[in-house]
Amino acid sequence: MSNRFPYERVVVTGGAGFLGSYVVEHLRARGVENIFVPRSKDYDLVKAENIRRLYDDANPDLVIHLAAVVGGIGANRANPGKYFYDNLMMGAQLMEEARLRGVKKFLATGTICAYPKFTPVPFKEDDLWNGYPEETNAPYGLAKKMMLVQSQAYREQYGFNSIFLLPVNLYGPRDNFDLRSSHVIPALIRKCVEAARAGEDQIVCWGTGNVTREFLHADDCAEAITLAAENYDKSEPVNIGAGFEISIRGLAEKIAALTGFKGRLVWDTSQPDGQPRRCLDTSRAEREFGFRARIGFDEGLKQTIEWYRSQRA
Repeated sequence: MSNRFPYERVVVTGGAGFLGSYVVEHLRARGVENIFVPRSKDYDLVKAENIRRLYDDANPDLVIHLAAVVGGIGANRANPGKYFYDNLMMGAQLMEEARLRGVKKFLATGTICAYPKFTPVPFKEDDLWNGYPEETNAPYGLAKKMMLVQSQAYREQYGFNSIFLLPVNLYGPRDNFDLRSSHVIPALIRKCVEAARAGEDQIVCWGTGNVTREFLHADDCAEAITLAAENYDKSEPVNIGAGFEISIRGLAEKIAALTGFKGRLVWDTSQPDGQPRRCLDTSRAEREFGFRARIGFDEGLKQTIEWYRSQRA
């Protein structure tokens, strides 16, 4: 592996977002000076003319496509059509325009929601097509999965260098803590911190608490993306994760302990659980470009809780 990052002009869609902010930091740390981050108010990437204008303005040799219209279970249930169309159009048109312009490399990020609902654990990339995704987020998951189909078809027909990564659920400082659209870790942190501060004796958690999830710190994910951009040039999809699973009940208990919330956890079983289990086989990422998660889960949770408290203050 060379010391010099092989691309000079990089577009990072979603670069102002949660994961994107870490990716931009990792690119800067590798000496990349020309990083273009399109803002949604200036470039609506669902529309082809804005994608063409973006490429005119940035002239990239590498595109890292992180932008997504995304949310938790509730938001997915409320917006299945929007989540399908917007994510599909962004991915398909960004990659096509990159191909037409001879962009050297296109890195697409998918989602763990693309896996079938009942995938054997740990999820292996070869199982990606063995069933339909979990219903609450299938439209989103399938829209993102089409970039894998496009990537493989374009490599086969045009020799276009694009890669497809599948990050697991992310967390960390700078996450979205808005309870209407946040994912489980920031939602639980916010509920516990606010309940402890208000002296409340219980918080309500969604579902049964019995399903499992795997979580990866966004800083680790950014390192994986940067390593893959540098060193991986194949069409096979690659899981990006930490290689462990924890039940949502166990997660809630851990967050309650770390935030100092001493009350009861009440489970609202009228709310959906989502996919029964999620845990990735992460061996391909290590084998192909040397990625292993390094931030321990408790350490990462403490960082995230501290960051949320500092923002509230």
